[in-house]
Amino acid sequence: MDQALLLVHNALPAEGLRLSAASAACHQCSYQVLAFIPASNGSLRKPSTVTVAVDTQHPLTLLLDGFSEDRELCKIHYHFGESGNYSLEVKTLSRSTQTVSCDLIINEDPINSYLPILFAFLVYMGILAIVIVGRLLMKIDPVRNWVCKKLNPRETDRLINSELGSPNRADSLSSDPSQHLWSAISRQRLRSLDTFRGLSLIIMVFVNYGGGKYWFFKHESWNGLTVADLVFPWFVFIMGTSVSLSLSSMLRWGSSKKKVLGKILWRSFLLILLGIIVVNPNYCLGPLSWDNLRIPGVLQRLGFAYLVVAALELLFTGAGAESVTEMPCPALQDILPYWPQWIFILTLEVIWLCLTFLLPVPGCPRGYLGPGGIGDFGKYPNCTGGAAGYIDRLLLGEKHIYQHPSSSVLYQTKMPYDPEGILGTINTIFMAFLGLQAGKIILLYKDQHKQIMSRFFIWSIVMGIISAALTKCSKDEGIIPVNKNLWSISYVTTMSCFAFILLLLIYYLVDVKRLWSGAPFFYPGMNSILVYIGHEVFENYFPFKWKMQDSQSHAEHLTQNLTATTLWVIISYVLYRRRIFWKI
Repeated sequence: MDQALLLVHNALPAEGLRLSAASAACHQCSYQVLAFIPASNGSLRKPSTVTVAVDTQHPLTLLLDGFSEDRELCKIHYHFGESGNYSLEVKTLSRSTQTVSCDLIINEDPINSYLPILFAFLVYMGILAIVIVGRLLMKIDPVRNWVCKKLNPRETDRLINSELGSPNRADSLSSDPSQHLWSAISRQRLRSLDTFRGLSLIIMVFVNYGGGKYWFFKHESWNGLTVADLVFPWFVFIMGTSVSLSLSSMLRWGSSKKKVLGKILWRSFLLILLGIIVVNPNYCLGPLSWDNLRIPGVLQRLGFAYLVVAALELLFTGAGAESVTEMPCPALQDILPYWPQWIFILTLEVIWLCLTFLLPVPGCPRGYLGPGGIGDFGKYPNCTGGAAGYIDRLLLGEKHIYQHPSSSVLYQTKMPYDPEGILGTINTIFMAFLGLQAGKIILLYKDQHKQIMSRFFIWSIVMGIISAALTKCSKDEGIIPVNKNLWSISYVTTMSCFAFILLLLIYYLVDVKRLWSGAPFFYPGMNSILVYIGHEVFENYFPFKWKMQDSQSHAEHLTQNLTATTLWVIISYVLYRRRIFWKI
């Protein structure tokens, strides 16, 4: 998987070769030696041949030099295809000038490893088309009556005989007060928020299960973004939005701040505890051991960010605070009344900047943001994450943080590094606070859809401009690159830019125009904690995982991962229909 076969033929009679490679995705990486190719057998006029496996995920730069004279012979930039068979022929064009030619030949065409994605897309689109057609047909009275009769003939006959007519939604609601109340509550709740949360969660489940082993469904090795890097900050963002709405509701219904604070503390404690005790350990490998238990984690960071943002909102907000009042600057009426919160958040950001760029890290340059390993031409191999990694190793210990960071493969880092570490939690709080800001906009401009959407759009533009300034619109050359491992400020502003736009679109489709019910993402969004913990706990159990016939097949991995993800959507739908919700 993700490899091709390269046959290197050396026809030079008196010179051995050294083949090295560097990936285009590896920023400022030193070349890594792949193979040594001896000189050809001059008497037999037969070139010497060495077989090498090369990576196909990203373009490579191949460097051939003579290891006896240490001279560069040729350099080739090429993106190899998966399972392809290639030959690199090195020979002398002219003996007088000793001109060397390097010809890359395709012996066997590579496979298209992206066809399984296309096939899966078509399958899901087919299912969606069937559902849409089915719903349209059910709006036709004769079809609906026939289906009801086939599914429940006795009840249908009773209704017909009693001259009550065909069963419909209005009749069932009016005859069942509890169902009517349930329907009213569902209508009052903003479905777009649960849909946004469910979309983030389902993508998170899919990429956590492996994402078909495609590189763009894995976390980026260091700077930059992949699909997997989008979902966690979006989940944090919508958590902040929900905090604003739920606290406003509790205070409006008369709950005391002391009681609400108790709920905040208890929920935060449960999230952190579940992360450490339930999600982090792999009990398939043995009983819980405190010697090497990972302390940071996704739920731990969610719990701490929730605690800070919810307490901050509770402290500076009272019941009815979201009502619109006359202000000298109406354009900032969702910001100025909450200036103490902004001062607190900006103070946290100053702390992050000072620790990141000013904290001395032994053996590393001040303000280092790189991956270590072979990055930066191998100058700082043990400096992974700079200050962020140093703080975690110092306060938590190397055995209590993540041992296999995403940089370990491409950058060959040896140091443990935790992407959910201590320093990055500051910017996670900032992300949740921006989500809180979205909730305040919804409360402040209640039912004023144009105002809400315009504010979302403005916030997205502002965050995008900040990101462009910090990154210089580049992956690696900016002042502060977009980096999920570090949870850099530019990563937060970029993700919040996307989040505001995505929430705008979902809000417009689901709650404003009601062109979309939010299904199927709405259902896992209503049971997010259960789905997240469940998918982590049962990850290695059937039917979420089974023994594959070919573990080197993207198609089999994609089938398994999509099946597992779809099962959690179905489970959440069944729980929703039975009105079972696990709330913390």
